[in-house]
Amino acid sequence: MKIVVFILLGAIVIALFSGLFFLAKDKDHPNSPRLLTALKVRVALSITLVVLLVVSYKMGWIVP
Repeated sequence: MKIVVFILLGAIVIALFSGLFFLAKDKDHPNSPRLLTALKVRVALSITLVVLLVVSYKMGWIVP
């Protein structure tokens, strides 16, 4: 379970920095969808992580 959480956290950080990269790189192209796509991926990964943690807690896989 720890490995899955760390992988998701790493993917969230990667999506965060890719969004920052696209923000700086596409300054001259305001209609580029790459920044929005990076944001969508980051939000989806964050929601997945939260749902996974809540379900794991409810199933008893994570003990407080």
